[in-house]
Amino acid sequence: MEPQKESNPKYLPYPPNPHHGDDEIDLRELFKALWRGKWIIIATTFVFAVGAVLYALSLPNIYKADALLAPAESSNGGGLLKMAGQLGGLAALAGVNLGAGESSQTDLAVQVMKSRQFVEAFINKHDLLVPLMAATDWDLENNKLILDEELYNPDTGEWLRDAKGLRGATPTAQEAFEVFVKEVLSVNQDKDSGLYTVSVQSYSPYIAQQWVNWLIEDINKVMRERTIAETSQNLAYLNTQLQKTAVADMQSTFYKLIEEQTKSLMLAEVQEEFIFKVVDPAVVPEQKDSPKRALICVLGTLLGGMMGVAIVLVRFAFRKEETEDLAAST
Repeated sequence: MEPQKESNPKYLPYPPNPHHGDDEIDLRELFKALWRGKWIIIATTFVFAVGAVLYALSLPNIYKADALLAPAESSNGGGLLKMAGQLGGLAALAGVNLGAGESSQTDLAVQVMKSRQFVEAFINKHDLLVPLMAATDWDLENNKLILDEELYNPDTGEWLRDAKGLRGATPTAQEAFEVFVKEVLSVNQDKDSGLYTVSVQSYSPYIAQQWVNWLIEDINKVMRERTIAETSQNLAYLNTQLQKTAVADMQSTFYKLIEEQTKSLMLAEVQEEFIFKVVDPAVVPEQKDSPKRALICVLGTLLGGMMGVAIVLVRFAFRKEETEDLAAST
C-alpha cells in the first residue's frame, strides 16, 4: 500500500469560485428567456416597423432650391478703398464714412438677410404669410399648395386658429420670422472659396426656386438703397463743409472725397447686383430633400427590436426575483 502523498503546504489549492457556476446558469437562463420571449420581440419589432413606415409615408415632401453667390465688387471697392487708406483720417475728422470693405459689406448683407426687419418686409412685400404658415403639402398635378383649412379658410381669407396669449388668430410677424429663419432660409459660406449658398425649403419646388430669386433681388436692392442714402448724405455734408473752408489743402481734400463719393453713388445707382453676383442660379428641384423615409423605417425597426428585448429582460428579472423570494420563504 503506497503512502498517501501530502499536499505541499507552500502551494495551497485555489478556492472554488462560488459565483462561476451562477454566472453560467444566469447567462444560459438569459438566452433561454430571450428565446421564450422571441414572439414578443418579433411582435414589438413588427409593430414599430409598421408604425415607422406609416409615419414616414405621412410626412410631406420638402424641396430645397439653392443659388451660389459671389461677393460683388460693390461701390465701396476699388479707388474708394485706396482713398480710405490715404484720407481715412481726414475723412473721419470731417465726419464722413468712406465705407467698409467688400467682405464686411457682404457679411453685413448676410446679417441683414437674416434680420427681423428684412424678413418681415420680405414676407409682406410678396404676400407670403399664408403659404408660410398655413401650407401642409403640395398638389403635384395642379401645382398648388395644400392649405390647412383648420387654420386658414382660403375662400374667405380668414384665419381660424385659436388665440393664445398675445398671439391671435392671425400669425404675428414674430411667428412668421421664427418659422422663416428656422425652417425655410439658410445661408452658408464656403470658407475656402468665399462663395455663399442661399437655400430655401418649401413644400413646392417652384415656390422654393421663386423665393430664392426674390431673396437675392431684394437683398441687393436693400443694400444698394442703404449705400445710396448714406453716400448722398455724405455728399451733402462734404459740399456744406467745402463752402465753409478757405484753406486750400482742406479744399483739395474735400474735392477728392466728393469725387470718390460721387463714384460710389454712380456705381450704386447703376449696379443691380450690388452685393451678390449670381454664379449658379436657383433651379426647380426635381428630387425631394427630405424626409429620409428609408432612414426613418430603419430606425423605427431598430427601436422596436430594442424595446422588445427590453420587455423580455424586464419580465425575466421580475420572474427570477419572485422565484428567489419564494425559495427563500420555503
